[in-house]
Amino acid sequence: MDNKEEKNPELFEEDLQQDALEAEAAPAKESFKVEKAPKKRWYVVHTYSGHENKVKVNLEKRIEYMNMSEKIFRVEVPQKTITQVKGGKKTEKEEKIFPGYVLVEMIMDDDSWYVVRHTAGVTKFVGSSKKPIPAKDSEIKKIIHRGQTSAPKIELDVKVGDKVRIVSGPFAEFIGDITEVYPDKSKLRANVSIFGRETPVELEYKQIQKV
Repeated sequence: MDNKEEKNPELFEEDLQQDALEAEAAPAKESFKVEKAPKKRWYVVHTYSGHENKVKVNLEKRIEYMNMSEKIFRVEVPQKTITQVKGGKKTEKEEKIFPGYVLVEMIMDDDSWYVVRHTAGVTKFVGSSKKPIPAKDSEIKKIIHRGQTSAPKIELDVKVGDKVRIVSGPFAEFIGDITEVYPDKSKLRANVSIFGRETPVELEYKQIQKV
C-alpha cells in the first residue's frame, strides 16, 4: 500500500472512483464527434465545347431518372443575348459567357459525383480528379446576375469605309463614313459632313443603319 492509501484510505478510494468515472466518460466523448452535415455548394463542370446545353438537358434527365433531386438542385449555363444586325434585319441569339463550362448546385458525395461526372459530354469537375473544388457563392451570384441583367450586345456587319445613315441622336439623318469600329463596345467612329466640314463623331450601333 502506498503512502497516499496509508494516510487517508477514504481519499484513496474516492480517487479510484473518480478515475473509473473518467475512464467510462472517455469513450462517450468520442461518440459525440459527429461530422458536420454536407452543404449544397456550386461546382463548375468542364464539358466538350459546344455541348454545354446538351449536358444541361442530359444531366437534368439523369437527376430525375436516378431520383437525385435531393442532392443535385440546379444546372446553369450562363448566357447573354447578342443582337445581330445584318442586311437591315435584327436577329437575336444566346452567347455563352463561359464556353465549355456548366454550373451545378449540389451536395457533393459519391452518388451525386457519379451522376454528374458520368453524364454524356462532361469531361471533369474543376479541381483535382479526387476532390472537386466548390466555387464561391459570391462569384456564382455575379455570373448568374450578369447573364440575367446585362444589356443585349449588338453585332453589326460593318467595316471601315462603309457608309451609314444615323437614325437617332443629334446627328440623325446625316450620312457618315466609318473610320473606326469597336466591336467590344458596340460602337464606331464616323466622319460626318456638317456645314461642309468633315466632323468625327462616335456612334453606337443602335444609332446607325448601313447604307
